Amino acid sequence: MPDNELMIRIMDYAREHYGVEPDFPFPNYPDIPVLRHHGSRKWFAIFMNVSRSVLRLDGDDPVDIMNVKCDPILSGSLRMQEGYLPGYHMNHDQWLTILLDGTVPLEEIIPLLDMSFDLTFRLPKKRRKDAKDD
Repeated sequence: MPDNELMIRIMDYAREHYGVEPDFPFPNYPDIPVLRHHGSRKWFAIFMNVSRSVLRLDGDDPVDIMNVKCDPILSGSLRMQEGYLPGYHMNHDQWLTILLDGTVPLEEIIPLLDMSFDLTFRLPKKRRKDAKDD
């Protein structure tokens, strides 16, 4: 489990509001949790710890991040602000990386998590009626 207080608060929110627990799907990277929808198992958030230099930030020290799916127009606006980056290891147009080092307050992160939850939620496809044989 993570020791980053902000990450823990985000996961607590996900548990309380979506009824999900962090999942650790990568055997080779057991410290990378994801938050998924129950039915579809689609991710709506992934947490990682990466070097600041990998994110093209100053320094080599590690930083906790969270990737969420985001409206591309909003994502473009947010990336002009400190603490928001193109989705690390994800589609840069549809995913947003948020630094979890205190730069971005929880009050800004939670609505983005909610958006990601909504954007990745898909209702099951309606069953197509079988064509009648004539």
